[in-house]
Amino acid sequence: MRAEIITIGDELLIGQVVDTNSAWIAEKLNEYGIELYQITSVHDSREHIIAALDEAFSRADIVLTTGGLGPTNDDITKHVLCEYFDTHLIEDQRVRAHIETLYKDRPDVLNKLTATQWLVPQGAEILENRVGSAPLMIFHHGQQLLASMPGVPYEMKIAMEEQILPYIGHSTASILHKTLQVNGIPESALAIMLEDYEASMPASLHLAYLPKDGIIRLRLSSYGEMTEAEMTQWFEELKRLVKDYLIADTDEPLEVILGKLLKQKGQTISTAESCTGGKLASLLSKHAGSSAFYYGSVISYDNSVKEHLLGVPAEMIKAHGVVSEEVVRIMAESVRKQLNTDFSIAISGICGPSGGSLEKPVGTVWMAWATPQGTTAECFHLGKLREQVSDRACTKALVKMIQLCQQ
Repeated sequence: MRAEIITIGDELLIGQVVDTNSAWIAEKLNEYGIELYQITSVHDSREHIIAALDEAFSRADIVLTTGGLGPTNDDITKHVLCEYFDTHLIEDQRVRAHIETLYKDRPDVLNKLTATQWLVPQGAEILENRVGSAPLMIFHHGQQLLASMPGVPYEMKIAMEEQILPYIGHSTASILHKTLQVNGIPESALAIMLEDYEASMPASLHLAYLPKDGIIRLRLSSYGEMTEAEMTQWFEELKRLVKDYLIADTDEPLEVILGKLLKQKGQTISTAESCTGGKLASLLSKHAGSSAFYYGSVISYDNSVKEHLLGVPAEMIKAHGVVSEEVVRIMAESVRKQLNTDFSIAISGICGPSGGSLEKPVGTVWMAWATPQGTTAECFHLGKLREQVSDRACTKALVKMIQLCQQ
């Protein structure tokens, strides 16, 4: 079974809103064994929407649209779908009752524009949108199906999970993906290492290289042509080949992997950050259950914070600079002691675009990892772009901590 997504809205095409819906939908479709063939974003334009629908129906069994279902004049999706499926709008009493109940405590919302929300295409199957006013619409196109959903992410997610996916049902095909993560080898060198492996793979198996911030994810995929046992056999061989660079044999974020290791051992961690400004702390605390292992951070962006809260001597900063081994060692050891954790990570660097020198150019980052066995420190050169340096620094910090916890 093959699906396509059409996201509708000018805001997506001018960069005002980032399309997070498609990535989430793609993940859910995969869980249901439905192959996603293409994602298309279109203007709030009748001609553009119709052309996208024609193209999608030429390839897909299921077409999922998001956006353009509001009550204002720029929301034209419902009207275009009526034209496309040769029907017209009628009042739906169930939708009206739902909307009136939804806004019973907000009478100012129940106006002439809101009233257009209970007009639905005749002949479409209408599913309840329990958290919004725009009804969910199912159209049949011969043996094909179109599901129209709101573009508001939380409405769309509830619609997909509670209504659309159960309506579609699981595919009989088995889509299999297995991913591992490696570090410490360039992508090109990794590809050369795996040349014989790739050459021996059956046509039903695909290997993708997905590099980001120094981590390379290797994903094996099979679309309905391989058993779980066969996939596992190929995956284990891949793990064996890259064992010297292997970080994890799952596709989980690095902070999740680290969190699981710490929780398994009943250990804790803290952070002291300068150039990353709390980004590492945000990663470590963003997932549910992180309070079991993550205690907190000192965001020592200014030198005075390093001196007064982390005990870095002013003379040391003057002699070595804040981006130095000496400073990050004290930062790591101090925050570990003050927050009473088993481990700590400290980061200090030059993210740019200014502030670099010949000795310490933009992208220079010192890090330290304090453990019960002692403190180690390392210097990295992580590029020239501010966000890139910050993201790569967090990745390096997590990878090293994972390796220390695995010892």
